[in-house]
Amino acid sequence: MNEVKPFRDDVTDRNMSGGCGFQDGVYKPIADVSVNVLDWGFNKSDVTYDVVHVKDGAFFRLQHHLDRFWASMAGLRMSIPYSQEEVAEILTECVRRARLRDAYVAMVTTRGVPKPGMPRKPGLIENRFIGYAIPWVDVIKPDVQERGAHLIIAKTPRIPSASVDPTIKNYHWGDLIRAQFEADDAGADTAVLLDLDGYLTEGPGFNVFAVIDGTVVTPDRGALEGVTRQSVLDLCADMGIPTEIRPITADEFREADEIFTATTAGGVMPCSRVDGRIKGNDRPGPISAKLKDVYWQRHAEGWDTTPIDYGD
Repeated sequence: MNEVKPFRDDVTDRNMSGGCGFQDGVYKPIADVSVNVLDWGFNKSDVTYDVVHVKDGAFFRLQHHLDRFWASMAGLRMSIPYSQEEVAEILTECVRRARLRDAYVAMVTTRGVPKPGMPRKPGLIENRFIGYAIPWVDVIKPDVQERGAHLIIAKTPRIPSASVDPTIKNYHWGDLIRAQFEADDAGADTAVLLDLDGYLTEGPGFNVFAVIDGTVVTPDRGALEGVTRQSVLDLCADMGIPTEIRPITADEFREADEIFTATTAGGVMPCSRVDGRIKGNDRPGPISAKLKDVYWQRHAEGWDTTPIDYGD
């Protein structure tokens, strides 16, 4: 496979304030980025992606996200004509052009569009790459994080891992969307899902944790191996907080001393209720609150960050 250098156009008067995308070798306003309706990424959800955030002008754990993106492409037998270093530069340029200091930055590979008359075999289709940067997005709003998110355990089960591998980041969100509607109907902020055996997995866009007798516990199944999840485990090791990755039942989760979630788009996000049960004093618990504070403190100290040169 030959590497293709990204084309850096000279357009300076187009509005990138809403975000910048890179597609087919061209940087463009995010509103101009589109996917062909015949692309299997659109009509068959045959796509993988990854998201890295920029905070205060620096990527956080960029290499971790690139490595996971490449692993996801390998798992789906996809490839793109760019190296990791080139994708990193493309994403950096998207952030620069949008002039964003805090950003949600995505790398996406779709299966692509079959050529006319081509057999319906995914391995024959040329894959397509898109990168983009948009203003920062929080999965759970800051004011909700402050008082602690209210969760429900959804009746909708998580798609079985034997059918869709959750460790490959994907757009198979049918179950997660149904669970979010369940949360909306219950007056909660969001939901977590169980697998078919009744064990905790994840929620719409986040990993989940329980604090049980001073130990931070996270599910061992049905969930993305999140970069922020790993960051939490790393911080716990640094802070002397014991951790476990193991099965968690619904009852155990409901009875936990504290619960919190974690994602690239929001960091460590404490919760205060699950299925209407109030945790502690209906505010974030001490361990989850401390982890949130230390997570952002370490960001400010430059922990595993990649600063962006904006040319100012």
